[in-house]
Amino acid sequence: MRAMSERRIAGKQARGVRQATNGRTPPGRQPRKKAGLQPPPGRRRRKKGSLLPPLDLLALEALAAAGAFDSLGLDRREALWTAGAAVQSGADRLPGAVTGTEVPRLRPMSPQEQSAADLWTTGVAPDGHPTRLHRAELAAAGVVPAADLLTCPVGRVKVAGTVSHRQRPATAGGTMFINLEDETGLINVIVSRGCQARFRRVALTSRALTIRGRLERHEGAVNVIAEHLFPLSLPATLGSRDFR
Repeated sequence: MRAMSERRIAGKQARGVRQATNGRTPPGRQPRKKAGLQPPPGRRRRKKGSLLPPLDLLALEALAAAGAFDSLGLDRREALWTAGAAVQSGADRLPGAVTGTEVPRLRPMSPQEQSAADLWTTGVAPDGHPTRLHRAELAAAGVVPAADLLTCPVGRVKVAGTVSHRQRPATAGGTMFINLEDETGLINVIVSRGCQARFRRVALTSRALTIRGRLERHEGAVNVIAEHLFPLSLPATLGSRDFR
Protein backbone atom coordinates (compact mmCIF):
# COMPACT_ATOMS: atom_id res chain seq x y z
CA MET A 1 0.00 0.00 0.00
CA ARG A 2 2.82 2.42 0.91
CA ALA A 3 4.62 1.72 -2.37
CA MET A 4 1.39 2.35 -4.31
CA SER A 5 0.86 5.68 -2.52
CA GLU A 6 4.44 6.73 -3.19
CA ARG A 7 4.03 5.79 -6.84
CA ARG A 8 0.87 7.91 -7.13
CA ILE A 9 2.64 10.90 -5.59
CA ALA A 10 5.77 10.36 -7.67
CA GLY A 11 3.69 9.97 -10.83
CA LYS A 12 2.53 13.56 -10.45
CA GLN A 13 6.20 14.64 -10.42
CA ALA A 14 7.42 12.43 -13.26
CA ARG A 15 9.76 13.90 -15.84
CA GLY A 16 7.76 15.58 -18.58
CA VAL A 17 4.56 15.63 -16.56
CA ARG A 18 5.65 18.65 -14.51
CA GLN A 19 6.33 20.61 -17.67
CA ALA A 20 3.19 19.37 -19.41
CA THR A 21 0.86 20.37 -16.56
CA ASN A 22 2.74 23.33 -15.10
CA GLY A 23 0.40 26.20 -14.43
CA ARG A 24 -2.71 24.41 -15.69
CA THR A 25 -5.96 24.46 -13.75
CA PRO A 26 -7.87 21.13 -13.57
CA PRO A 27 -11.32 21.09 -15.19
CA GLY A 28 -14.09 22.35 -12.91
CA ARG A 29 -11.73 24.28 -10.63
CA GLN A 30 -11.47 28.04 -10.74
CA PRO A 31 -7.94 29.38 -10.90
CA ARG A 32 -6.80 31.41 -7.92
CA LYS A 33 -6.74 35.13 -8.59
CA LYS A 34 -3.54 37.02 -7.92
CA ALA A 35 -4.04 40.72 -7.31
CA GLY A 36 -2.15 43.02 -9.59
CA LEU A 37 -0.93 40.27 -11.94
CA GLN A 38 -1.80 40.26 -15.62
CA PRO A 39 -0.93 37.65 -18.27
CA PRO A 40 2.26 38.43 -20.19
CA PRO A 41 1.86 40.13 -23.57
CA GLY A 42 0.87 37.71 -26.29
CA ARG A 43 -0.51 35.13 -23.85
CA ARG A 44 -4.28 34.77 -23.69
CA ARG A 45 -6.22 33.56 -20.69
CA ARG A 46 -7.71 30.06 -20.94
CA LYS A 47 -11.44 30.16 -21.52
CA LYS A 48 -13.56 29.39 -18.50
CA GLY A 49 -14.53 25.71 -18.35
CA SER A 50 -12.14 24.65 -21.15
CA LEU A 51 -10.54 21.22 -20.88
CA LEU A 52 -6.85 20.67 -20.42
CA PRO A 53 -4.96 19.72 -23.58
CA PRO A 54 -3.86 16.08 -23.79
CA LEU A 55 -0.49 15.02 -22.46
CA ASP A 56 2.25 14.83 -25.06
CA LEU A 57 4.46 11.84 -25.86
CA LEU A 58 7.19 12.83 -23.37
CA ALA A 59 4.70 13.01 -20.48
CA LEU A 60 3.02 9.70 -21.40
CA GLU A 61 6.37 7.92 -21.72
CA ALA A 62 7.47 9.30 -18.34
CA LEU A 63 4.27 8.00 -16.71
CA ALA A 64 4.68 4.63 -18.42
CA ALA A 65 8.30 4.31 -17.30
CA ALA A 66 7.28 5.22 -13.73
CA GLY A 67 4.69 2.40 -13.63
CA ALA A 68 1.65 4.67 -13.59
CA PHE A 69 -0.27 2.25 -15.84
CA ASP A 70 0.50 -0.92 -13.87
CA SER A 71 -3.06 -0.96 -12.49
CA LEU A 72 -4.38 -1.20 -16.06
CA GLY A 73 -2.57 -4.50 -16.57
CA LEU A 74 0.15 -2.98 -18.74
CA ASP A 75 3.77 -3.89 -18.16
CA ARG A 76 6.05 -0.85 -18.29
CA ARG A 77 7.53 -1.80 -21.64
CA GLU A 78 4.04 -2.43 -23.02
CA ALA A 79 2.90 0.94 -21.69
CA LEU A 80 5.90 2.66 -23.30
CA TRP A 81 5.03 1.02 -26.63
CA THR A 82 1.36 1.99 -26.30
CA ALA A 83 2.19 5.62 -25.48
CA GLY A 84 3.24 6.24 -29.07
CA ALA A 85 -0.05 4.92 -30.42
CA ALA A 86 -2.05 6.90 -27.86
CA VAL A 87 -0.47 10.17 -28.96
CA GLN A 88 -1.25 9.42 -32.62
CA SER A 89 -4.90 8.56 -32.00
CA GLY A 90 -7.70 11.10 -32.16
CA ALA A 91 -10.98 11.97 -33.79
CA ASP A 92 -9.13 13.57 -36.69
CA ARG A 93 -7.26 10.37 -37.64
CA LEU A 94 -8.57 7.89 -40.17
CA PRO A 95 -9.22 4.29 -39.00
CA GLY A 96 -6.12 2.16 -39.47
CA ALA A 97 -3.83 5.17 -39.81
CA VAL A 98 -2.41 4.82 -36.29
CA THR A 99 0.64 2.56 -36.03
CA GLY A 100 1.80 0.56 -33.03
CA THR A 101 -1.65 -0.30 -31.65
CA GLU A 102 -0.71 -3.99 -31.33
CA VAL A 103 1.94 -4.56 -28.68
CA PRO A 104 4.48 -7.30 -29.46
CA ARG A 105 5.70 -9.68 -26.77
CA LEU A 106 8.27 -7.72 -24.78
CA ARG A 107 10.57 -8.78 -21.97
CA PRO A 108 9.39 -7.28 -18.65
CA MET A 109 11.74 -4.92 -16.86
CA SER A 110 14.00 -6.50 -14.27
CA PRO A 111 13.87 -5.18 -10.67
CA GLN A 112 17.12 -3.31 -11.36
CA GLU A 113 15.64 -1.72 -14.49
CA GLN A 114 12.46 -0.79 -12.63
CA SER A 115 14.48 0.86 -9.89
CA ALA A 116 16.47 2.80 -12.48
CA ALA A 117 13.27 3.87 -14.26
CA ASP A 118 11.68 4.99 -10.97
CA LEU A 119 14.69 7.09 -10.03
CA TRP A 120 15.08 8.59 -13.49
CA THR A 121 11.43 9.57 -13.86
CA THR A 122 10.44 10.52 -10.31
CA GLY A 123 13.53 10.61 -8.11
CA VAL A 124 11.89 7.99 -5.84
CA ALA A 125 12.35 4.20 -5.77
CA PRO A 126 9.27 2.93 -3.86
CA ASP A 127 10.22 -0.72 -4.36
CA GLY A 128 13.72 -0.39 -2.95
CA HIS A 129 16.94 1.57 -2.82
CA PRO A 130 19.55 0.62 -5.48
CA THR A 131 21.84 -0.91 -2.84
CA ARG A 132 19.09 -3.32 -1.75
CA LEU A 133 19.32 -5.04 -5.12
CA HIS A 134 23.06 -5.58 -4.60
CA ARG A 135 23.14 -6.30 -0.87
CA ALA A 136 24.35 -9.89 -1.32
CA GLU A 137 27.36 -8.72 -3.35
CA LEU A 138 28.10 -5.90 -0.91
CA ALA A 139 27.86 -8.24 2.08
CA ALA A 140 30.27 -10.66 0.41
CA ALA A 141 32.73 -7.76 0.05
CA GLY A 142 32.46 -7.02 3.77
CA VAL A 143 30.30 -3.90 3.47
CA VAL A 144 28.34 -3.04 6.63
CA PRO A 145 24.82 -1.56 6.22
CA ALA A 146 24.13 1.83 7.77
CA ALA A 147 21.76 0.39 10.37
CA ASP A 148 24.43 -2.02 11.67
CA LEU A 149 26.93 0.78 12.37
CA LEU A 150 25.10 1.40 15.65
CA THR A 151 26.03 -2.02 17.03
CA CYS A 152 29.08 -3.34 15.14
CA PRO A 153 32.51 -3.12 16.83
CA VAL A 154 34.28 0.23 16.65
CA GLY A 155 37.35 0.15 14.40
CA ARG A 156 38.03 -0.61 10.75
CA VAL A 157 34.88 -0.80 8.65
CA LYS A 158 33.74 -0.74 5.03
CA VAL A 159 30.56 1.07 3.97
CA ALA A 160 28.89 1.79 0.64
CA GLY A 161 25.98 3.72 -0.80
CA THR A 162 24.84 6.49 -3.09
CA VAL A 163 26.13 10.00 -2.40
CA SER A 164 23.32 12.29 -1.26
CA HIS A 165 25.36 15.30 -0.05
CA ARG A 166 28.85 16.71 -0.07
CA GLN A 167 29.74 19.60 2.23
CA ARG A 168 32.96 21.50 2.92
CA PRO A 169 32.18 24.21 5.51
CA ALA A 170 34.50 27.19 5.65
CA THR A 171 35.05 26.56 9.37
CA ALA A 172 36.11 22.90 8.88
CA GLY A 173 39.67 23.61 7.76
CA GLY A 174 39.22 21.92 4.37
CA THR A 175 37.58 18.76 5.73
CA MET A 176 34.81 17.35 3.51
CA PHE A 177 31.67 15.69 4.83
CA ILE A 178 29.95 13.12 2.63
CA ASN A 179 26.54 11.56 3.29
CA LEU A 180 26.11 8.07 1.90
CA GLU A 181 22.69 6.45 1.68
CA ASP A 182 21.82 2.76 1.51
CA GLU A 183 18.52 0.93 1.93
CA THR A 184 18.81 1.03 5.73
CA GLY A 185 19.75 4.66 6.35
CA LEU A 186 22.37 7.41 6.11
CA ILE A 187 26.10 7.21 6.79
CA ASN A 188 28.14 10.24 7.84
CA VAL A 189 31.63 10.14 6.34
CA ILE A 190 34.45 12.53 7.24
CA VAL A 191 37.12 12.99 4.56
CA SER A 192 40.32 14.74 5.66
CA ARG A 193 42.29 17.07 3.41
CA GLY A 194 44.95 14.40 2.94
CA CYS A 195 42.39 11.78 1.92
CA GLN A 196 40.80 14.25 -0.48
CA ALA A 197 44.18 14.86 -2.10
CA ARG A 198 44.66 11.11 -2.69
CA PHE A 199 41.14 10.42 -3.99
CA ARG A 200 40.09 13.85 -5.24
CA ARG A 201 38.44 12.78 -8.49
CA VAL A 202 36.57 9.88 -6.92
CA ALA A 203 35.49 11.97 -3.93
CA LEU A 204 34.12 14.80 -6.05
CA THR A 205 32.55 13.01 -9.03
CA SER A 206 31.32 9.54 -8.03
CA ARG A 207 27.58 9.15 -7.56
CA ALA A 208 28.07 6.05 -5.41
CA LEU A 209 31.02 5.10 -3.26
CA THR A 210 32.56 2.25 -1.32
CA ILE A 211 34.57 3.69 1.58
CA ARG A 212 37.02 1.97 3.87
CA GLY A 213 37.81 3.75 7.08
CA ARG A 214 37.53 3.91 10.84
CA LEU A 215 34.18 3.76 12.64
CA GLU A 216 33.69 6.14 15.56
CA ARG A 217 30.75 6.45 17.95
CA HIS A 218 30.50 9.19 20.54
CA GLU A 219 27.44 10.38 22.48
CA GLY A 220 25.05 9.01 19.86
CA ALA A 221 26.98 10.36 16.87
CA VAL A 222 28.19 7.76 14.37
CA ASN A 223 30.89 8.71 11.87
CA VAL A 224 33.22 6.94 9.47
CA ILE A 225 36.66 8.54 9.07
CA ALA A 226 37.53 7.80 5.44
CA GLU A 227 40.87 6.26 4.52
CA HIS A 228 40.21 4.84 1.04
CA LEU A 229 37.48 5.80 -1.46
CA PHE A 230 36.41 3.62 -4.38
CA PRO A 231 33.74 4.32 -7.03
CA LEU A 232 30.74 1.99 -6.74
CA SER A 233 28.92 0.99 -9.91
CA LEU A 234 25.14 0.95 -9.49
CA PRO A 235 22.63 0.86 -12.35
CA ALA A 236 20.47 3.61 -10.83
CA THR A 237 21.68 6.68 -9.00
CA LEU A 238 20.72 10.33 -8.63
CA GLY A 239 22.90 13.40 -8.57
CA SER A 240 23.97 14.61 -5.14
CA ARG A 241 23.45 18.01 -3.53
CA ASP A 242 26.98 19.34 -3.31
CA PHE A 243 28.39 22.27 -1.34
CA ARG A 244 25.06 24.02 -0.76
